Amino acid sequence: MNPIPLASASLLVSISAAFADEITSALPAPAVVSPASKAPAPKLVEPHLHIARSNIAGRARIALTFDACMGQADERILSTLVRERIPATIFVTARWLKRNPAALAVFLQNPDLFELENHGENHIPAVDTPTLIYGIASAGSPQAVRQEVEGGAAAMVAAGIPAPHWFRGSTAKYDLSAIGEIRAMGYRIAGYSVNGDGGSLLGAVITEKRIASAKDGDVVISHVNQPTHAAGEGVAKALVDLKAKGTEFVRLEDVEDTGDDKTTE
Repeated sequence: MNPIPLASASLLVSISAAFADEITSALPAPAVVSPASKAPAPKLVEPHLHIARSNIAGRARIALTFDACMGQADERILSTLVRERIPATIFVTARWLKRNPAALAVFLQNPDLFELENHGENHIPAVDTPTLIYGIASAGSPQAVRQEVEGGAAAMVAAGIPAPHWFRGSTAKYDLSAIGEIRAMGYRIAGYSVNGDGGSLLGAVITEKRIASAKDGDVVISHVNQPTHAAGEGVAKALVDLKAKGTEFVRLEDVEDTGDDKTTE
């Protein structure tokens, strides 16, 4: 697998703030991380994912993936996807589903465009050891990781969505044991290769440039739950840019893929 250029230090700060902003005080308390604990911090990974390339000049194949964490639907992005008939994979939490029935109806009315997958029950990082990620407490135990995954899936099925096959956890970071546990539950774990919107905190212009620069075989991650952020405008423009360039858009379920850290083996 080719190395993937990751975000700059300043972008990582933005991502950290974005993920922290996604977590609210309404969350049920995960495992407590004791300041006095001497246990070493778990090794965390942020997996990459690529899809099979088209290998056709002028017709790059990319997978657009969007996280719907909490908050409201970004109609700028959603309306562009529908109007331009651009397929995408949407990772939804149980919490987001409860607050956005109108957007869910749009997804369900366009099964040729939207693949809905599991982003968890309460948007808690899927790490089975107590730790902090961007200041957010992890699930903290195998049982809590399982609840986060199964709770998200149960909410999806209850909402009329087909049972999911992919999982992407909050913060997109995992420890290796949690990856094994989630894979044993039958899920592929969705990493990415292009961070489109920096946790939705980037400006419109840089977001547009980042997404529009996606290459053949890339998996792009952005957010569809921050309608007041400037990044959403950039996402919508980038979708039109890519379509004009002849890009082939695919959902994760429609193409072969390769993920590192044993996330898709």
